[in-house]
Amino acid sequence: MLLKELNLRGLSCPIPVLQVKKGLKDNPEGLIVYVDNIAACENITRFSQTTGYNVDTKEKDKEWILKISK
Repeated sequence: MLLKELNLRGLSCPIPVLQVKKGLKDNPEGLIVYVDNIAACENITRFSQTTGYNVDTKEKDKEWILKISK
């Protein structure tokens, strides 16, 4: 399964969460999301899990890659 990627680096909350919400509406199978701050990572994870998605998070060089999937 090829998931759409969202580059949300440099954005402050709530913008990353709103972009993920829109992205999941357009791509309900899931997303790959790139963020560069822990608050966005935590907020996206919380939002995704409350809407029924699984989130796999990896940190690399103070950036986070979130794989959001059903």
